Amino acid sequence: MNYTFHQLKVFLKVSQTKSITKAANELHLTQPAVSIQLKNFQDQFEIPLTEVIGRQLYVTDFGKEIASTAEQILSEVEKINFKTLAYKGILSGVLKVSVVSTGKYVMPYFLSDFLNSNNGIELDMDVTNKSKVIKALRNNEVDFALVSNLPGEINVESETLMQNKLFLVSNKQYLNDSKLSSNDALIDVPLIYREEGSATRLHMENYFSKKGYIIKSKLQLTSNEAVKQAVISGIGLSIMPLIGLKNELEKGDLKIIPAKGLPIVTNWKLVWLKGKKMSPVAAAYLEYIRQQKTVINENQFSWINNY
Repeated sequence: MNYTFHQLKVFLKVSQTKSITKAANELHLTQPAVSIQLKNFQDQFEIPLTEVIGRQLYVTDFGKEIASTAEQILSEVEKINFKTLAYKGILSGVLKVSVVSTGKYVMPYFLSDFLNSNNGIELDMDVTNKSKVIKALRNNEVDFALVSNLPGEINVESETLMQNKLFLVSNKQYLNDSKLSSNDALIDVPLIYREEGSATRLHMENYFSKKGYIIKSKLQLTSNEAVKQAVISGIGLSIMPLIGLKNELEKGDLKIIPAKGLPIVTNWKLVWLKGKKMSPVAAAYLEYIRQQKTVINENQFSWINNY
């Protein structure tokens, strides 16, 4: 056999995504390049690694065993690279972070200078929904998670990064603001919610429930960007985190509707499992956050104080 590390990497990604197209996207390769590498790798085995039924790619039992071994080999090679850098006095390793979807507006600013100052560190950041973030945290698959609500079902430690403000927003032509300023208001316009399990949805539901509003029409979308575009287009109203609305508010595409009990104020928190034995990279990052978070807030997020 004469397979390469590149072929191992390609096959592992194909086995994880169950798709040549997705593997190509994640590896930043063309689909033909992935197909060629997969074929060259398969040609070295008499037993099929994958099979296509209909239009769906499946990994065979033998393929799953090879994928597991490939993952171990690639991990050991990665360790060699990191140890080489560490021997040269360079902080190295992988920093694994899981971020709730709205956190994509926050987390990059708390990572950029740290990563730019430590070229030996690789970032593995997954931006996903809250349930998957909590699952990754519970299974100890990540060093840190970014959430706006602490998970009550897991014993964690946390570091507060910044405030999270949620406002009721509409597009610039939607309706008279005063209609929503009364505790007895009857909302007869569509409200746009995030999916079940989203912290933003939970805050929105709690707010309208406590105010006793009657919800006549409710829509559900699965990302903050989708909700924002729906509000801009005039489909309805939503309670949204301020952090993702800066440009739209400045351009006048969105407006904040004054309403009693708003904004809802929580905090963006970096969390990790209580008692977790941190890698040198994770420990260094936590120290960086504790020292620099105030400066980052002043430089990047001072505009939030205007609302």
